[in-house]
Amino acid sequence: MSSLVVVSHADRTSLTHNAARATFDAIEAAGGDVEFADLAAEGFDPRFTGADLDLYRGKGRVPAEVVAEQERIDRADHLILVFPMYWWSMPALLKGWIDRVFVGGWAYDATPGSTQFGMLDRLTIHLIIVAGDDAASFERHEIPQTVRTQIERGIVKYCGATHGSTTYVYESDTKDRDLLAAELHELSEKIADRTASRSAAGVLA
Repeated sequence: MSSLVVVSHADRTSLTHNAARATFDAIEAAGGDVEFADLAAEGFDPRFTGADLDLYRGKGRVPAEVVAEQERIDRADHLILVFPMYWWSMPALLKGWIDRVFVGGWAYDATPGSTQFGMLDRLTIHLIIVAGDDAASFERHEIPQTVRTQIERGIVKYCGATHGSTTYVYESDTKDRDLLAAELHELSEKIADRTASRSAAGVLA
């Protein structure tokens, strides 16, 4: 099985990057074929411009940088998105990446009478979300429900992909660093178990 780990964070020393790199390393160590995409370092432009709007309206060509991202995803069976929680959702860089890359004709087919709407049924998507707050606060404010609605249903299932797992790394600013390191190791091993072999399936606790 092949995986693509996509990280969205400007600081390469951040816990988010550590989680992404740990996941990449665990998949590679398990014998999986894996690529790594650092959207900030690569300079991906998340701005949805007039050219993107023209494409949405059925005019113009898909920009070369968007085609390159689609081809990278097309090589993967598993897409792993690693990002910090910003305002109950993902950072603008990652959201812009999805806005520009997950376009009609590739991620979905809205043509009247089409037999299949979501076109990414070959893909399983995993979410690793780094949060500053604790689990109790997230549950109290129903943030996991927001993620299920906005991302798991509104993006993953909308495009026909399979939701593989959603894992939260809580208390990223306050928890003991050794505890966080152990937590990252455990979650990366679980992701590797689900992505590095053809038996990959299930949802992380």
